[in-house]
Amino acid sequence: ASLSCGFILRYTMGDSKSKDAEKWASKNINATSTLADNLQGFALIVTTVYMVSNYYYIMTQLNGSWMQWFALIQEKGFIGTFQHTYPTWEEIVASMHYVWRFMAVQLAFMALVPGPMHKGPVAPSGHIPTYKANGTACFTLTLILWAAGSYAGFWTGGVIYDIYPGMIAGLNIFSLFFTSFLCLKGLFFPSTPDSGSTGSIVMDFFWGTELYPRVGHWLWSIGWDLKLFTNCRFGMIFWGLSVCSYAAKQYEMYGFLSSSMLVSSLTQVVYVFKFFNWEMGYMHTMDIQHDRAGFYICWGCLVWVPLIYTCHTLYLTNNPFELGYAVTGGLIALGLLGVWVNFQADEQKRLFRESDGKALIWGKPAKKIEAPYTTARGESKTNLLLASGWWGVSRHFHYIPELTAAFVWCSPALWGGTIAGFSYFPFLVILLFTRAFRDDERCRSKYGASWDEYCRLVPYKIIPYVV
Repeated sequence: ASLSCGFILRYTMGDSKSKDAEKWASKNINATSTLADNLQGFALIVTTVYMVSNYYYIMTQLNGSWMQWFALIQEKGFIGTFQHTYPTWEEIVASMHYVWRFMAVQLAFMALVPGPMHKGPVAPSGHIPTYKANGTACFTLTLILWAAGSYAGFWTGGVIYDIYPGMIAGLNIFSLFFTSFLCLKGLFFPSTPDSGSTGSIVMDFFWGTELYPRVGHWLWSIGWDLKLFTNCRFGMIFWGLSVCSYAAKQYEMYGFLSSSMLVSSLTQVVYVFKFFNWEMGYMHTMDIQHDRAGFYICWGCLVWVPLIYTCHTLYLTNNPFELGYAVTGGLIALGLLGVWVNFQADEQKRLFRESDGKALIWGKPAKKIEAPYTTARGESKTNLLLASGWWGVSRHFHYIPELTAAFVWCSPALWGGTIAGFSYFPFLVILLFTRAFRDDERCRSKYGASWDEYCRLVPYKIIPYVV
């Protein structure tokens, strides 16, 4: 749920037990960046912020047509197009009232909804974060609250579609200030030692200065984890809620729900439910363990997710068309199969982790590799690497069913005549393939020879015999 980029930060640190351990342990403590890193980070900030208002305008006003957008730029220029597509301040203020309420509800749910405590992975500094595992309940309660409020007349079911222009523009502005706050927090009052400057203002803003920022310990003993909030409780819950709202809006406008909307919205909601069932597993992924809380992650989840991750369903709202029974059934089946296989892969890793490597995978004892590493404190620890089941097919085989499901919920927009509305799928391909290579580099620096041994057992990153 973040932007994809290819820059690599260079790391330095003092004494450690080995060169590999030294490189990994310093990864989120003392980082430096090159001129190329800064230029790429700055370019991504400028282009993505600029495209926010343009992209929703393409989806809602230009019928998903890039050609009409290019014609608009030729007529008005880049600045003129930005001014033309941007909503008024009155629209932004009115829309953000809903956003503030949504955020307040999610922050309250994080603390108040019952759930067991979960220990996250060991950070480079040796810090172990604690989370309250109540994501599925929070997502379910959010959908019930939205439906009940719609039924009672507090808002319409299609409220997110109605406020979309002002909301996405307001989130764009808010998130720039929020990212600035995170940057300063990591520099001057970090929550853990896993923080520090890259030596560049641009990269501090883009990549972030802190790995595990938290606030509000005086109200809640464990505090609010800001990455859990932005990535999961805002970004992912909004994703599932918005596609439901778009489906409701189509019904309000046309009096029926098209089969194309059914395929797109149903598969996405099931996927989001799957995500929250696995949410604590997400706390062990690269987004949380490696990527700091900066523009790359937090702006991405607050703005990019509502914009790009739902653009196909946004387009379908005002462009209903029928797929036919056979195509509809086939796509839903394929999408649900992709979500199920993706879930099974995640479940295998969860069972493997919780059983300390003693789980049965596909009816057989799990193949595993013991991978020792060293924290910045000099503490020796060991992780277990799973090399059987779906994780024995390739190191990131779970990306294949995820891409399959994503193709299913994006394809109705493509078949409906818009390439722009299909943008999430190629974006996800780039994001996941880039992440696979970044994860490989990170794990090799963390585990050294153990990772090389794992790669000999599981030689392919994603697609067997291809990559």
